[in-house]
Amino acid sequence: MAWNPEVYDQFKNERSAPFFDLLNLVESKDNLSVIDLGCGTGELTSKLLDYLQDSHILGIDSSAEMLEKAKNFETSRLKFIQRNIEDQLNLNDTFDLIISNAAIQWCNNHKELFPRIIKMINPGGQMAVQIPSNHEFIVHQLLRKVAETEPYQSAYNSWTRAYTVLKIENYAQILFDNKGRDITVFEKVFPHVMQDAEAIYTWASGTAMIPYIENLPGDDLKEKFKQDYKKELENVFPESPVFYPFKRTFISAKF
Repeated sequence: MAWNPEVYDQFKNERSAPFFDLLNLVESKDNLSVIDLGCGTGELTSKLLDYLQDSHILGIDSSAEMLEKAKNFETSRLKFIQRNIEDQLNLNDTFDLIISNAAIQWCNNHKELFPRIIKMINPGGQMAVQIPSNHEFIVHQLLRKVAETEPYQSAYNSWTRAYTVLKIENYAQILFDNKGRDITVFEKVFPHVMQDAEAIYTWASGTAMIPYIENLPGDDLKEKFKQDYKKELENVFPESPVFYPFKRTFISAKF
């Protein structure tokens, strides 16, 4: 998918807050081999440098646009590579810590994906993952509503956005079944306050709306979808400010 770092970073504080909750789940050790699955612009990945002394960190992301900004954070201990998560899992590399912040929700079939990730963890190592689990909130419902109307439904030609995030108890079961210990799985609501419907539209345009736009043919149809979606948001959120409760799932275990 084509990501826009500038649009994504308009809500940098809101998008960064879950990372620090995730970091609190990571046991601070020295001399670790670390991989960040879906590192984005690399700014948050760079926060690991001070937390994990003398550790070597690799950030991977499928977006060339995001990685262009990540270059600014490279050091002798932090490197970035353009690679998607599924391709990384096909390699034989192993790590002491696998961390991922708001990326794995884009991967399919989590019941099969998580055991594959666990196999990449060295004995005594740890996994720490944060996944947005807000896909039933009205902001996402409206995307699906617009996509199911014409002319979009015909243009999508049977394509639908797949939401692969599981219930928190399912993730806990997967960790247990794969011999995880010190298992921590919980869901947290982040109480964002947005200026208005326009702000919510901008938020969604940086993430959730991207696949809906990319799978439409022609700039005119893409623009029409954006405007129709914005009208739906304005109808649902006529007030200012707007309370936007954003749910995220945190998953951690040692192996």
